[in-house]
Amino acid sequence: MKKTYKIDVDCANCADKMEVAASKTPGVKECTVNFMALKMKVEFDEGADVDAVMKAVRENCKKVESDCEVFI
Repeated sequence: MKKTYKIDVDCANCADKMEVAASKTPGVKECTVNFMALKMKVEFDEGADVDAVMKAVRENCKKVESDCEVFI
């Protein structure tokens, strides 16, 4: 399953950090962050609990860039 989320981030470097952090989250098969569009596209592993995975993605993104936001 693939979903797109709105994000709030200040710079392209921060967006890259968010992409790396989200990609390393268990349950995420692939993640792409588009800084210009302020969007995060996430493909989930089969059978993953999307809500739980996205909460973990948000936490992991906050660890690398504290002033970013992922709107779930």
